[in-house]
Amino acid sequence: MSCELARLSIAAAAKLIRKGEVSPTDLLNASLAEIELHNDGLCAFISVTEDSARKAAAAAELMLSAGYDLGPLHGVPLGIKDNIGIRGQRTTAGSKILADWYPEKDATVIAKLKQAGSIFVGKTNMHEFAWGGTSANPHYGHVRNPWDTSRFPAGSSGGSGAAVAAGLCFGALGTDTGGSIRLPSAINGCVGLRPTYGRVSNSGIVPLAWSMDTAGPMTRTVEDCALIFNAIAGPDPMDVATSPCAVDDYVARLNSGVRGLRIGVVPRYFFSHLQVEVKRAVEQALRTFEGLGAQLIEVDIKHIDGNISAQLTIESAEPSTYHQNALRARPNDYGSDVRALLEVGEMLLATHYLQAQRYRSLLRAEFIDAFRQVDVFVCPTLPFTATTLGATKVVIENDVEEDMLSAIMQFTGVPSLTGLPSLAVPCGFDSDGLPIGMQIIGAPFSESKLFSVGHAFQTATDFHTRRPSPSA
Repeated sequence: MSCELARLSIAAAAKLIRKGEVSPTDLLNASLAEIELHNDGLCAFISVTEDSARKAAAAAELMLSAGYDLGPLHGVPLGIKDNIGIRGQRTTAGSKILADWYPEKDATVIAKLKQAGSIFVGKTNMHEFAWGGTSANPHYGHVRNPWDTSRFPAGSSGGSGAAVAAGLCFGALGTDTGGSIRLPSAINGCVGLRPTYGRVSNSGIVPLAWSMDTAGPMTRTVEDCALIFNAIAGPDPMDVATSPCAVDDYVARLNSGVRGLRIGVVPRYFFSHLQVEVKRAVEQALRTFEGLGAQLIEVDIKHIDGNISAQLTIESAEPSTYHQNALRARPNDYGSDVRALLEVGEMLLATHYLQAQRYRSLLRAEFIDAFRQVDVFVCPTLPFTATTLGATKVVIENDVEEDMLSAIMQFTGVPSLTGLPSLAVPCGFDSDGLPIGMQIIGAPFSESKLFSVGHAFQTATDFHTRRPSPSA
């Protein structure tokens, strides 16, 4: 019974709470039972905050009994990536450097989720300082994929992805710089949103690369993703990078459908250099959209091919700037892979960084211009499915091994560089039963449209209803 309860959507759990059929404590007990059963095998959580979660659940029940209903997240247990600060709770960013950091105040996204009545069941594991795509953490253990625990969960929000997919929490927060929400969402069969840059506050979150970082929700359904996003989106005086643009009700237009929608594809880039089964699944998703009344339009983005190089340049220089002092004072306290990346970042010239930023402006302008012709773009989230744990190389085509870090960024780098919103949605499985994801990319501040497109796909398919069976 607890397993069935733990795997409910947030929307379904919220309805049961309001009917009086389950309580916040029931939901919390279900999550804690699944954590107890599976976390040793998955290593999805760095810390489980049972005591504070039980107090929050009791408070949520007392408020409901007094007639105070804070909304659909009231009493729902969530996981929080461990680079997002919660007052008084250890926040390590997956590192040894911050092993003893207890923030004195909540990150803005945490304060907003508390106002919405959410319960935090624990801090999820991650790639150290979010600088990597595998979630192989040398300090707190390597996160494993619940669909096959011999495979990686991607990263850097791998713990959040694994926890949501396996039913250890009802939803989670991740952070995304070069793809760290969307990659583990695709690899673990979840939904994940990278919002428009500036739509969500980064205040109280340990940075990776300031000009690309954003927080966002990871859930089992598009509707749940919209519910969490409703709570966390909006301007924040504590973060000058946030936009003053008014927020939308991201659930209100979920059922808008896709009839007449213009879906852009860039065939020479989006559908080349990817594994056959990934290509097949995303092409089938496009046919599903056509069957629902959408129109496919081929678009050429002239300078799209340079995005991986530009992303790696920016995502090397900015982290190395943030870590400059600690890297000199405590070099041996970093994992070897992250230390190497930070050292490489210090070797870059200012000219490299500035040229990458110039390219970034050019690519954004080309996409903004393309949105005159199309409403959204659709492409794979990444070009391959989950590799074995510890792999640093991946085979995508023609039996050629290549570096995983650059390959993993092939598609996610485009929204990261341009600051555009992007929704990762499950769209199939490979022959080994591993999830495949697609990415729906929108114009600035078009998250409502992305949710309606993703929801239409989930209404017409059942990929999001399948669940892994992680071994205990």
